[in-house]
Amino acid sequence: MNTKTNIVALSLLSMLSFGSFAATSINADQAQERQTIGTVSVSQIGSTPMDMNQQLSKKADEQGASAYRIIEARTGGSWHATAELYK
Repeated sequence: MNTKTNIVALSLLSMLSFGSFAATSINADQAQERQTIGTVSVSQIGSTPMDMNQQLSKKADEQGASAYRIIEARTGGSWHATAELYK
């Protein structure tokens, strides 16, 4: 149950737009209209969902993506998240 709660919370937070990043977080409906170009993962990056989103956005930028969607997120001693990248 805790994992599901974390995923829901992270998904909601991922929908926030972080204007200073080129790659933006999108939801599942928005992703259907885009082409997938791969995935990225981040781990042990800090203690907040904003840290995680910042790192995912940075990795998405490095891969040439304009958007990303979180498809997996876990918490515990550290954060771990995987995101699908889109053109």
